[in-house]
Amino acid sequence: MGLIKAALGSAGGVLADQWKEYFYCDSMTANVLVTKGKKRTSSRNSNTKGSDNIISNGSVVAVNEGQCMMIVEQGKIVEFAAEAGEYTWNSSSEPTIFQGGLEGLEGSWETLKRRFAFGGDTAKDQRVYFFNLKELVGNKYGTPAPIPFRVVDNNIGLDMDVSIRCNGEYSYKIADPMLFYTNVCSNVSDEYRREELDRTLKQEFVSALQPALAELSDLEIRPNQIPRYMPDLEKAMNKALSEKWSKLRGISVVSIAMPNVSLPEEDQELIKTAQKNAMYRDPTMAAATIVGAQADAMKAAASNANGATAGFVGMNMAQGAGGMNAQTLFEMGQQNQQNQPNQQNAPAQNTSANSWKC
Repeated sequence: MGLIKAALGSAGGVLADQWKEYFYCDSMTANVLVTKGKKRTSSRNSNTKGSDNIISNGSVVAVNEGQCMMIVEQGKIVEFAAEAGEYTWNSSSEPTIFQGGLEGLEGSWETLKRRFAFGGDTAKDQRVYFFNLKELVGNKYGTPAPIPFRVVDNNIGLDMDVSIRCNGEYSYKIADPMLFYTNVCSNVSDEYRREELDRTLKQEFVSALQPALAELSDLEIRPNQIPRYMPDLEKAMNKALSEKWSKLRGISVVSIAMPNVSLPEEDQELIKTAQKNAMYRDPTMAAATIVGAQADAMKAAASNANGATAGFVGMNMAQGAGGMNAQTLFEMGQQNQQNQPNQQNAPAQNTSANSWKC
């Protein structure tokens, strides 16, 4: 009885799998990365007993924009299509009498014998997978700990390390579906969703911010200028994540939004103090500062409750102790301005017979 049941099961299965299938995938939501293709069925479809994981020769697979299709047979990728359109699979190892004429009939007989040997089971697994190639947005990130950032300002000779915090959103996409299938999702039974991967990606993204921002600091920009250099940061992030994302998982960063970049108050004050002190290298600016300070001191001295005379005497003593007055600094600044044009327009001098001049 077992042999008869196996023979009937094998024959019924082979006959049911003779029909060609049509695979189609509706638009995938932003939370779905990979979904297993299902055969299109309707009330007029006579193929109601076909095997789930069998794709007959000549079956059709429709691929939408923003998707790609992959056919896996016995665990191995045998077909791949990344362009939208209709594809007919003519290389299936499951023959049909509706494809190939006499060869299809002979192949079906061989399939029947093979299934009988396995007790009526197909002994084969063929699947269609659809991949979501659209940009996946809305991935929030934030730095739990400050990240070192080098601040360089050649105008004032500033070169120091500060600590910054930042937060925002990034987006990514599947750039290499074959790598993604091989190393991430493999043969899923239904869907592979973002929540299975996003937590790991977020941790790796935040870890890669430090080397990426270090590369960005080589451009000698200030922390508040970072949002203006997002394309450079995106390249630096893809470079920092290339081993784990691009080469291992087949995904890449598409865009990064960083609206908030903050520094500790002590670092902000240190930069402001350095910028303020750098102004005094210009004698004219230093003179203007002294004049402003003297004006404030005169107002304070005039309103001194202990006597205006004593206040002015103290102000004169402070001016004498400073060793430099505003008039001297103004003269130095004027002299520097006069010397600059003369130095630029000065002709080259011939100091010897063998010398040359530009």
